[in-house]
Amino acid sequence: MSDAAASTETEGRVRVVGTAHVSAESVREVEDAIEADRPDVVAVELDEGRYRQMQGETPDDIEPGDLLRGNTVFQFLAYWMLSYVQSRLGEKFDIQPGADMLAAVETAEDLGIDVALVDRDIQTTIQRFWARMGGLEKFRLVGGLAFGLTDARGLGLALGVFVGVILGPLLGLFGPSLGLTTTLLTRITGGVLLAIAAGVAVHTVADAVVENPDDRLLAAAGVGVAVGLIGGVGLGLADGVVTSLGPFVARVVGSLTLGLAGGVAVGLLVGVGADRAGYGATADEEFEEFDIEELTDADVVSVMMEEFRTFSPAGARALIDERDAYIAHELLRLREAGHHVVAVVGAGHKEGIETYLDAPETLPPWESLVGTDSGGGGIPWLKAAGVLISLGFVAFFALLAMAGVRDGFLLRLFAAWFVVNGVFAAGLARLAGARWDSTLVGGLVAWMTSVNPLLAPGWFTGYVELRHTSVNVSDIGTLNELLSDEETPIRTLVGRMFDVPLFRLIMIVAMTNVGSMIASLLFAVYVLPLFATEIGGVEGVSRLMLEGARNSAELLWRTVA
Repeated sequence: MSDAAASTETEGRVRVVGTAHVSAESVREVEDAIEADRPDVVAVELDEGRYRQMQGETPDDIEPGDLLRGNTVFQFLAYWMLSYVQSRLGEKFDIQPGADMLAAVETAEDLGIDVALVDRDIQTTIQRFWARMGGLEKFRLVGGLAFGLTDARGLGLALGVFVGVILGPLLGLFGPSLGLTTTLLTRITGGVLLAIAAGVAVHTVADAVVENPDDRLLAAAGVGVAVGLIGGVGLGLADGVVTSLGPFVARVVGSLTLGLAGGVAVGLLVGVGADRAGYGATADEEFEEFDIEELTDADVVSVMMEEFRTFSPAGARALIDERDAYIAHELLRLREAGHHVVAVVGAGHKEGIETYLDAPETLPPWESLVGTDSGGGGIPWLKAAGVLISLGFVAFFALLAMAGVRDGFLLRLFAAWFVVNGVFAAGLARLAGARWDSTLVGGLVAWMTSVNPLLAPGWFTGYVELRHTSVNVSDIGTLNELLSDEETPIRTLVGRMFDVPLFRLIMIVAMTNVGSMIASLLFAVYVLPLFATEIGGVEGVSRLMLEGARNSAELLWRTVA
C-alpha cells in the first residue's frame, strides 16, 4: 500500500490499495484500510455493469443491433476466457472472484462512505482488446478456452476436420495432376457407402445389446471403417453403384473423403504431440503453479495479461495500460475536488496508477482511452480483400453478360450459388440449434455474405435469435460452472452447454458462417466446372470474360467519344 501525495493543500489525497482478486488476505486488507482511513470516497475497480451484477441485478441483454455491427460474439469469447481463468483460480483457492471489490463496497456502505466506480466499461475494454489482437493471437486465446472443455488431442481432431473440409475441394480441383484418377475416387466413394451402411447396421444391432452409447458409436465406427477399406477400397464391391451415380459424385465424395482423412490424421498427430509436450495441460494443472501469497503482487487478470504481452502487446495495452490511465484520470478528478480517497484496484494496476498520480502530465489524453477501436493503423487488408472479392464476383457475371452469354445460363448459375450457400448455412445453423425463422434468414442471406467477407450470415441468424432469446453476460457464470465439472461425459456436458443461451448463440453464429464458407469453396471447385462445360470449360469461360472486357471497353469508348 502507498499514498499518492496531493500536490497542493487544497487538493485531497489518494491511497491506492493493491489486491489479488481471489485472495482472502486481500479482503481483510481492504476492510482494514477503509476502517483505518475513514476516507470521503472509496473508489473501486468496477464499472457500472459489473457493479450492478455484483449487487445481484440482472445484466443488460445483448442488443440484436449490436450483433449486426460485428465482433460482439468474439468479444464475449474474450470476456469468457478471462472470466473462466479467474473463476477457476477462485475455485482452487476457495474464494469468490471479486470478493475484494465486494468487501470494499460493503465496508464503505456500512460506514456511510460514498463509493466511486472508476474503471472503464468492460464492453469498451474487451472491444478494444479484441480489435487490437492479431488473427493468430485470437485463435490462441479461443483455443485456451477450448482446453477447458477438451485437451490438445480433442482440439487437434477438431482442427483436422476443419482442415480436411478445405483440403478436400483442393484435391478435387488439382487431383488429376496429383494422380487421383476417376478409378481411385470411385473406389474411395464405394468405401464410404459401404462404411456408412455397415456402421448404421452395427449401431442398430448394438442398441439392443450394448448399454453405453459411446461403446455403440465406437463399435459402429470401427466396423464401418474396416468394411469400407476392405470391401470398398480394396475389393471394389461398390464400384457398380458409384458408377451408376456418375463421375461427379465420385469426384466430390472421393476427394472430400481423402481431404477429411488426411486432415484428421494430421490433426490427431499434432494433438498427440502437443499433449505430450504439455500444451494440453488442464486448468487445474496450470493453476498449481500459482502461489496464493504471491498473487498479492499481481492480480489474476494482470498475471494472465503479462503472458499476453509476449504475443499481443497491443491487446495487453488495452486491457492493462489503458485502464491504468483511465482509473488514474478518475482518481485525479476526485483528488482535485478535495476528496480523501481510498482506491481499491488489482495489484497489477497499482504501480501504473501511482506513476500517473505522481506525474499527471504523463497521462495520455482522455479521448484516447474511450470509445471503440478499429485495431490501429496500417493497411486494412481484410477490408481490401473483401472489396476485391465482391468486385470480382460482380465482374464475373457482368463480363459474361457483356460477352453475350444467355440470361438463362447466368440465372441458373446464380440460382445454384444461392441454393448451395443457403443449404449449407441454414443446415449448420439448424444443427447448432437455431430457430426455424433464424435458420431461414441465415440461408437467404448466405449468398450475399459469401460474396463480401466483411459481412457474415451468422450475424443475421444471431440477430433473429436475439429477438426471441435473452442473452447476457451472466450466462458466462453458468458456462464456467459447467466447464468446472470434470465428471460429466463430454457429450452430456456439451448438450448442457447448448442449453445456455450465450453458448447456443455463439455456436449458431459460428456454424452459419462456417456453412457459408464451406459452400462457397464447394461451389467453386465442384459446381462451377459443371456449368463451365456448357460454354467451353475453363478455357471457354476465360475467353468469354476477355471478350466481355473488350465489349465493355468498346461500349465505354463509344459513350465518351
